[in-house]
Amino acid sequence: MTGSYNRAPAADRPAHPKTFQNTIQRSIPLTSPTPSTDPSVIERELADIFVSALNLEVAAADIDPSAPLYGDGLGLDSIDILEVALAVSQRYGFQLRSDDENNQRIFQSLRSLAEHVARHRTQ
Repeated sequence: MTGSYNRAPAADRPAHPKTFQNTIQRSIPLTSPTPSTDPSVIERELADIFVSALNLEVAAADIDPSAPLYGDGLGLDSIDILEVALAVSQRYGFQLRSDDENNQRIFQSLRSLAEHVARHRTQ
């Protein structure tokens, strides 16, 4: 799939990191009953996180796990990735750092992010 998914207008998106953090804590559970290391399960969970954290106007099931996160595919920008990284860090219990030299590979697609989460999650 090419092109960008529609997102809620900027006015509907959290403007301040503290506000965003509070929104994430309320909307995404921090623990799951049985943590999975299966990347396909994590892909579905991450798709839900993307839709929720970024107010995407697309169903999580419609996100292609192999599509690029930047440009074609989801069409995310660096601010979107920071918001997703915060939500993922909170949900899975490990830090995604902005200075990690592997970020381009980690955030290449939903699938590559799911593989990274499966290897590093603590929750």
